[in-house]
Amino acid sequence: MSYSTADSLRHVTLDDVRGAQKMLTGVARVTAMEGSRYLSAQVGAPVHLKCENLQRTGSFKLRGAYVRIAGLLPEERAAGVVAASAGNHAQGVALASSLLGVHATVFMPKGAPLPKISATREYGAEVRLHGQVVDETLAAAQEYAAETGAVFIHPFDHPDVIAGQGTVGLEILDQCPEVGTIVVGIGGGGLAAGIAVAVKSLRPDVRIVGVQAAGAAAYPPSLAAGHPVTVQNPVTMADGIRVGRPGDVPFAIVEELVDEVRTVGEDQLSAALLLCLERAKLVVEPAGASPVAALLGDPGAFAGPVVAVLSGGNVDPVLMQRVLRHGMAAQGRYLAVRLRLTDRPGALATLLGVLSVVDANVLDVSHVRTDPRLGLAEAEVELHLETKGPAHCIEVGQALREAGYTVID
Repeated sequence: MSYSTADSLRHVTLDDVRGAQKMLTGVARVTAMEGSRYLSAQVGAPVHLKCENLQRTGSFKLRGAYVRIAGLLPEERAAGVVAASAGNHAQGVALASSLLGVHATVFMPKGAPLPKISATREYGAEVRLHGQVVDETLAAAQEYAAETGAVFIHPFDHPDVIAGQGTVGLEILDQCPEVGTIVVGIGGGGLAAGIAVAVKSLRPDVRIVGVQAAGAAAYPPSLAAGHPVTVQNPVTMADGIRVGRPGDVPFAIVEELVDEVRTVGEDQLSAALLLCLERAKLVVEPAGASPVAALLGDPGAFAGPVVAVLSGGNVDPVLMQRVLRHGMAAQGRYLAVRLRLTDRPGALATLLGVLSVVDANVLDVSHVRTDPRLGLAEAEVELHLETKGPAHCIEVGQALREAGYTVID
């Protein structure tokens, strides 16, 4: 399956996806489908998690990358391939190229997380760091392709890539034949388009819902306009779906076959990631948790059985710490308070005693004694607390005020 520029906009078919599935036999894992009792109770119908976070390289991207590179002509393979990515696509291209004996050069932003850079190198690719944002990295990769003749492997805007990603849809139908709704995150649209082709060809009654981060939601305005629209400066913690413009090929498929595209906020993404970790014992990156965020945000809107596609699990540990804290705050389980107290020996111990009585766990304490707003005998203390939920946060605040502390909002 190798296509020229002239036919790059052709529609992807079920036969293409089935051909990709044969090609991926022994290469990509048939990932697990895990039930979620918590989400099932929220939705009022069975909810299953399609665990592409457990795929080789930690995301679904290997599927499309392998099919695209495997379909190259001998002379194209000899020229090597080049890609641009901050993480998942980079690793997918690196492993696929290594398995097929093709030299891969991957451009990554200078600020890409070190674990992702290391993993891409370990999978066999030559990594070049260029630019601060993915757009600059992408331009460098395309310039390299023009100069060297290497084949540029797009992360989502090619029929071979979409066909490879569509194999997730075939697996869903095999593992959950009675599925009523499939919820999947959307960045450029390759995964959603591939799943839509596979599923709608066999089960047109299945509802397919795409999910975008609100700060990087290019599909809603694009669908309204009838053509891809660019969102300037997309901002979201979900870097896997932080794409400013839909791909031409997946857009045409999404427009035709995907039933609805929803958006979720950063608080919802954080809470969903935390839920996956705590309830399902699954490490999922923010983009991979976006379908769960949509379910939590409007649980009554999804006819069951529901399959939520956890598209990836490659989350930087530093980001994980920040996201988990954000998620705890969104659920009322993390509280930051500032208050004033008399600056005398034992004052802090007395304060901590009050918090101990209401069973609030102190994570961090910081003092300010030299601010001109403070009186001579005053100090300001900022406390970061782990709490049990919104009601407990209120209880903590009341206990502090009743003890005579001035809580600063």
